[in-house]
Amino acid sequence: MDSKARAKLVARFRVTAGKGFRLRDIDPADTDGFRGDKADAEAQMAEGMARLAELQDKLYAQDRWAVLAIFQAMDAAGKDGAIKHVFSGLNPQGCMVEAFKAPSATELDHDFLWRHSLALPRRGHIGIHNRSWYEEVLVARVHPEVLARQKLPAALESKSIWDERLEDIAAFERYLGRQGIVLLKFFLHISPEEQKRRFLARIEAPEKNWKFSAADVAERQHWQEYQSAYEQAIRATATAAAPWHVVPADHKWFTRLVVSETMAEAMEGLDLHYPEVAPEERARLQAAKAALAKED
Repeated sequence: MDSKARAKLVARFRVTAGKGFRLRDIDPADTDGFRGDKADAEAQMAEGMARLAELQDKLYAQDRWAVLAIFQAMDAAGKDGAIKHVFSGLNPQGCMVEAFKAPSATELDHDFLWRHSLALPRRGHIGIHNRSWYEEVLVARVHPEVLARQKLPAALESKSIWDERLEDIAAFERYLGRQGIVLLKFFLHISPEEQKRRFLARIEAPEKNWKFSAADVAERQHWQEYQSAYEQAIRATATAAAPWHVVPADHKWFTRLVVSETMAEAMEGLDLHYPEVAPEERARLQAAKAALAKED
């Protein structure tokens, strides 16, 4: 796959302006013409991962930019697998991975962005967030009891709270961009039929039982509510500077290909390069080389 084909693949699933966006316009089973050719996609992904590893090395050495990839999805859509495979070739010293679960008592005593702010990647690093601040306009929206536990003053729990939170998130993401943090937002879009199949596979395989909870089935009853919440979140926060990438997730191999190509393309656009050595430092290096040669 040449550079034009890679760019076309990434652009197809990128959402930069949320107005009018509809999840139903994206087929969760789409493979963009690969026609189920898993081997071809995996070969392309290996190439993308190699590019990503080289770019990470320059990102770390240059120490100017940071990259933050956040993953959102319904249960069993493949977030863990995508993170595991796409980033497997990177230097762990340059990565910061966080998986956000239900907030602790301490976290509930702070604003909803507090714990996420603490987990932002340093310059030169790639941050990977398994779930993110978007949970505060997704699960908290679908389950009112989650919002109740946040102990907000009653006057602030207005009918417009979700629009206000989305506005705050959009402003926060603009701030991050202005600080040199490149934000890549992935929504892994799975169909209810494929989720059901994966749930059954987890139940039938003892080594996968730990990944399944009866609560996961209960959440399926809220499928349309979640789809609506995701749609509204994407509409409100998709911008050219902080786009969403709505990635078909019924075929794991295709999901991983799109994520790896999206990461590589974004980092290639940063003009990353190794720091140049000043002439006086180069002279010292040559002197050190000569000194080492004399030891022989």
